Amino acid sequence: MFCEKSIELIKELQRMSDGQLPAFNEDGLRQVLQEMEALYEQNQTDVTEAKSEGRADLIPSIKLRHCCLLRNQRCVVAYLYDRLLRIRALRWEYGSVLPANVRFHMCAEELQWFGQYKKSLASFMRSLGGGEGLDITQDMKPPKSLYIEVRCLKDHGEFEIDDGTVILLKKNSQHFLPRWKCEQLIRQGVLEHIVS
Repeated sequence: MFCEKSIELIKELQRMSDGQLPAFNEDGLRQVLQEMEALYEQNQTDVTEAKSEGRADLIPSIKLRHCCLLRNQRCVVAYLYDRLLRIRALRWEYGSVLPANVRFHMCAEELQWFGQYKKSLASFMRSLGGGEGLDITQDMKPPKSLYIEVRCLKDHGEFEIDDGTVILLKKNSQHFLPRWKCEQLIRQGVLEHIVS
């Protein structure tokens, strides 16, 4: 049946909750493109025959295949666009370095797009704030206090804050740090906010 594979691509994305990125379905995408190519070639053959021999009985099947081509095209574009939106959201959630399990689900072109998006966002942030730059990925929610208590979930090494103090982040150590300096590490899973 026509368009089944393309609809399956869309359903695959719907099954995943927001914020999750399913593995790139290269086989499914290839099958949809092969179906589109076969539909196009059949349409070309029928159009040529309809024009040369004046066969009007072929027009409904030509229109049907053309509608299937358009539907497959819309589904493929929706699949790829939804994946890009999810990847863009991951940049805001995890920062400029994605976890390995997320990168594993991306194809080479998506990794390249992520790198370009990351560079564009960094360039934009450097242009803000009068030469110093402004990290707009911090404080996704307005802070209630400027300092928070955090627990280190894994060994991270030395961490320097703005006043020059160097803190050693060892597993299970607790620290009272500026919120804006730790938010990125909290999103990466290095630190955990201790709520009293």
